[in-house]
Amino acid sequence: MDFLNNMLSAVGASSKDMVHMSVTPGVGLELIVLDQVTKTVKNYSCKPLDYDETAREIADYDQFKEAASALFQELHLNPKCKVVVNLPTVLFGSKEISLVVGNEGVTTAITSEVEQSYIFKRSEPVVSWVESNSSSKQEVRTVFYTAIQKNAVDNIKNALSEIGAELGNIEIGLTSILRALEYTDMADSQMQEGVTWNLLLISPVGYSICSMVGKNLIDYYEEAIPVKSFEGEEIYKAISASAQLTLMSYPANYLYIVSDTDAVSAEGLANKLPIDGNLQYLENNKFKKQEFLEASLDVIQENVLSISLEAIGVAVNRIVSTNLNFNILGGADEGEVDLDSPVKIRIGDKEYEITPKTANIIAAIISAVLIIPALFLMVIIPMYTKKLDAKLQDIQSQVQATESQISTLEKQESGSGGFDPKTEVKKVLDFNRTKLMSYAALGESVPKHLWVTYFTASGDGKVDIKGKASTVEDVYAFFSNMKDSLINVDLRLHKLEMESSNIDDVVGATSNKHPYYVFEITNMSDAELIPVGQAASAAAANGAATPANPDASSVNMPPISGTPGAPGAVPASPLQAK
Repeated sequence: MDFLNNMLSAVGASSKDMVHMSVTPGVGLELIVLDQVTKTVKNYSCKPLDYDETAREIADYDQFKEAASALFQELHLNPKCKVVVNLPTVLFGSKEISLVVGNEGVTTAITSEVEQSYIFKRSEPVVSWVESNSSSKQEVRTVFYTAIQKNAVDNIKNALSEIGAELGNIEIGLTSILRALEYTDMADSQMQEGVTWNLLLISPVGYSICSMVGKNLIDYYEEAIPVKSFEGEEIYKAISASAQLTLMSYPANYLYIVSDTDAVSAEGLANKLPIDGNLQYLENNKFKKQEFLEASLDVIQENVLSISLEAIGVAVNRIVSTNLNFNILGGADEGEVDLDSPVKIRIGDKEYEITPKTANIIAAIISAVLIIPALFLMVIIPMYTKKLDAKLQDIQSQVQATESQISTLEKQESGSGGFDPKTEVKKVLDFNRTKLMSYAALGESVPKHLWVTYFTASGDGKVDIKGKASTVEDVYAFFSNMKDSLINVDLRLHKLEMESSNIDDVVGATSNKHPYYVFEITNMSDAELIPVGQAASAAAANGAATPANPDASSVNMPPISGTPGAPGAVPASPLQAK
């Protein structure tokens, strides 16, 4: 807000602070400053001011000028400002007027009726009216009106002008009280949409009844009673007897009593009225026991209880709206616009007069403030977006390359020709375990008079053993031992025959030369076996056997015997059985 105020001042918009005063009978002249943010009284003071209840006018305008000047000095306020003044309600009423009558005709009709009042027999009235939005009749419209003495308005203007201030507006006590009740939430239950309630307002000259629906005035009734002519409890009886009958014409959910005079206690009247239903009262006089708003430490404690509803209401005249926004000082008629005259704009407590030239300057400033950043964003954002797009494309390319590599590795790993470490290790272990078992069985099963000349074993359990022995019993003993050691190999005695096929050699053998039996023990098929002649020639040529199975491990071995020193024997092999 301060920035906007400074900007308007910089471009030449004239401004004046707004000050709020209230002429309140029983209190005097009040000046109030509210803190709208905290809803507290920021500063306040009051000075005595006589008010003529009969003429309903300020008794001495010089006293008004002196009181106003003293208040400005006491609260350290600049008198070069606009002042909104609240005045006690002089005259208020409602009237039904035909729709065929124009606005000028309405003003004329109301003025004629106002002039019938004794107050305006000797004084010209200033009339203001607003149209009610609650009329149910289609052929007529209901208007609420108020009137103030023209000389009173002129005298207030002159008094303020002499101390350097300007009269900004005039509010009436009724509308100020309604605004204060809403602003302070003291009539929160009543001012809800659709709730019907009656405001019984006691003044020094009688009482009035405002028929309300929520925040809107629907109907109005006023009864004049010479309050000061009664003594003691008589005034309560008089008001109670009269108001009781009147309230029967205004059925409502709530009755709210506000006493605006020191002569009547709202609580006392509430106890006298035989009213059924919800009743609430508020003291706006000397019987007040609690302040309406919290006040700052700048307010003299003795003055806190003096703050009236009217003072609060006039201070919020632009904040709290009602259906009774009167324009007592006059101005352009509704719908008319003077293109050459300054436009008034209020910001906070300041009111600015903006000429068409100033308005053009402000429009240019606002356009610059809005357009320049927009143009800057239009240039910068596309450039920045282009860089981000390039980075995004680079990242997407890297992601695609990584995904391709992952896919290739997954295919290689899951393919039929892929290398599975676990499978390969298992194959090697199984292959070597079978061969080791065959070697172990061979070493444990060799009898003393038996020699192994050829041995082959494969990972798939294929075994082929060739050798010779001195007796057939040794061959069968060796065969039995091997079958018992290699349970799942399914060995068979494939061959058993004399080493020499010449009978003469066998018959002519001496004691130093015994015949030998050659044998072959295997679980291979005939097609898998290596013929004996080929095995012998391979052994002679290469010194090693060529196995039929490519996974087989075969050895063309020196004779393995359990009897060292036997004919044709060699020293014992590590495979010899112990």
